[in-house]
Amino acid sequence: MEGTDMAGLIAYGAHVPYHRLARADVAAALGTAGGRGTRAVAGYDEDTTSMAVEAARGALGQGGLRARVGQLFLATATPAYLDKTNATAVHAALGLDEHVLAVDMAGSVRSGLGALVAAARSPVPTLAVLSDLRTGLPGGAEEIAGGDAAAAFVFGGHRNGAPVLAELLAHDTVSDEILDRWRLPGAPASRVWEERFAEQIYVSVAEKALTAALDHAGLERGAIDHFVVAGLHARACAAVRRGSGVRPETVTADLTGTVGNPGTAQPGLLLADVLDRARPGELIALVVLGDGAGVLLLRTTDALPEHRAARPVAAQIAAGGPPMPYAAYLSWRGLLDREPPRRPDPEPPYAPPAHRRAGWKYGFVAARCEKCGTRQLPPDRVCASCHAVDSMTDEPMDAVRGTVATFTVDRLAYTPSPPMLVVVVDYDGGGRFRCQLTDATEADAVIGARVEMTFRRTVTASGIHNYFWKARPVRSGDDKETVG
Repeated sequence: MEGTDMAGLIAYGAHVPYHRLARADVAAALGTAGGRGTRAVAGYDEDTTSMAVEAARGALGQGGLRARVGQLFLATATPAYLDKTNATAVHAALGLDEHVLAVDMAGSVRSGLGALVAAARSPVPTLAVLSDLRTGLPGGAEEIAGGDAAAAFVFGGHRNGAPVLAELLAHDTVSDEILDRWRLPGAPASRVWEERFAEQIYVSVAEKALTAALDHAGLERGAIDHFVVAGLHARACAAVRRGSGVRPETVTADLTGTVGNPGTAQPGLLLADVLDRARPGELIALVVLGDGAGVLLLRTTDALPEHRAARPVAAQIAAGGPPMPYAAYLSWRGLLDREPPRRPDPEPPYAPPAHRRAGWKYGFVAARCEKCGTRQLPPDRVCASCHAVDSMTDEPMDAVRGTVATFTVDRLAYTPSPPMLVVVVDYDGGGRFRCQLTDATEADAVIGARVEMTFRRTVTASGIHNYFWKARPVRSGDDKETVG
């Protein structure tokens, strides 16, 4: 447990996928009881690594904050790789300094709490990214109640030259070995014990952690302005919200009706949503349940209104697409085995060229000729305009928007979400590139449409994920330019 000498929150961001699954459609397909609302669904080309990149881009922007980050922690219960570090792909996509430590906190939902606490206690500015993709067996509670999302937070302090958006007043954690949820390696879904068993255990440990944190900060429960409770044990979360003695009007919504519960990422997503709305000087109490409990107390500052995330959580929820077919969801998740394309299997990415071109492949870094100013995508040693050799300057392009110059609707090329949409993009400030258009329908592929870049998993071949960049439409709620 730490107190007021801890660092504060200096940036945050979140990512809610575009796609939605209507619970009523699941019930209709399986003949089960009806469900209400929707859940967020990661696209066929998204995973916890790509979602982590999107959330972190929202937190860091394009300015000097990226240069200040000294550590990167990626927390997820569903890592894209085992053995191999997933955080290094996030590190490469963000273009962080090579000396920045990038490590995973993976395997359990509680790792999200661990990443937040570790980042807050770090003596150097630290980026904590919480990302999760929740999948259960068809018709099960995990599928219905789950969701996909990511959130990112940078903890630092005044000494790091960035304004503090929320001071971390205190935190406390209680650890307890509770066999209420488990999943063996390779299993498709978690198993859960009968909920009544753990409900009162979680209520007890949450009470201990909340009391200790408030005592250390010298505060009463009545001082709490936003009471946030996160965890996969729905009954326990509801009981904590009801029985913690806080003012009822301070209890925040858990977003399960529109996004679902994104597990590891839920504490981050709910905290980001509160920060989008909180006023200066308000006290936020974040309670996280899972194998014990953890509490973080944050006090917002006068700097928050001017430095909120570029994409509010509510705007991302509102910008979600129409409900997708349930069969498509099952196919994307590998729960419906569809006939593969009648053509040779795709080639996997190869390690040597991927490493040599890491700046382009992961960071989408172009080159600008120092002689004539021509921007080139992909970068090259020889300028395509004036033919100058080795006179190039690196130019990051991940935050540069563009306009569709022309497009193709390809009904022959294989894609898990047909048809394949390919666009040629003219970027603001120069440069042209051809790439796929994602999170879109045929109606979005029009000449003159505004697009932005997003980090995605293009294909998995021979057990290797190939990450690169795609374009996506700029929608309502995405019109605020990202700043660093």
